[in-house]
Amino acid sequence: MGITAGRAVDWMNRFASEVSEHRQELVRLDTAIGDGDHGTNMERGMRKALDRLGQAQPEDPGAVLKSVAMTLVSSVGGAAGPLYGTLFLQMGSSLAGHQEVELPELSAAWRKGLEGVQARGKAQPGDKTMVDALTPAVQALEEASELEPGLQAAARAAHDGMLATTPLVARKGRASYLGERSKDHQDPGATSTYYLFKSAAETLAG
Repeated sequence: MGITAGRAVDWMNRFASEVSEHRQELVRLDTAIGDGDHGTNMERGMRKALDRLGQAQPEDPGAVLKSVAMTLVSSVGGAAGPLYGTLFLQMGSSLAGHQEVELPELSAAWRKGLEGVQARGKAQPGDKTMVDALTPAVQALEEASELEPGLQAAARAAHDGMLATTPLVARKGRASYLGERSKDHQDPGATSTYYLFKSAAETLAG
């Protein structure tokens, strides 16, 4: 069974729950190397996105992600709004018109999302950003042959990518202003990206 609009909404609900549950962690991580508002902004943005989804009743998974994208761009401050908005918008555009999404379409959509985030933020792997979790996760999904193990592998890869940001010196974003002092801190954007893949594995598989 492919991913329907209803299951995509379930995914966004689960992601919003993860963000809310880990808001203090995200705030703590962002306080160390950023503005300290990543958890608060993402929680508020996802709450508004769910409200909009409840009113919109999107017809396909692509429309679900586009709706979330528009809400995040308009309601989330800092870098998170434009970057997550771009991620979801590119994914939604890639999936437009697909009533049910299978692994090949999902992998292609994630690739488009990653490319959009990199174009927007000018970040590469190793720069200590959400790209460090996104890149290995997308690659794991592309290498998979089945949806459920692919999503689980992607979540594990995102987790490893998140942890790997800790020893890095930030080269992009607010954290880059700290130079060497940004070392030994886990990146908040990579952390919320892991929760996005974790929630996908929990809601979109099988």
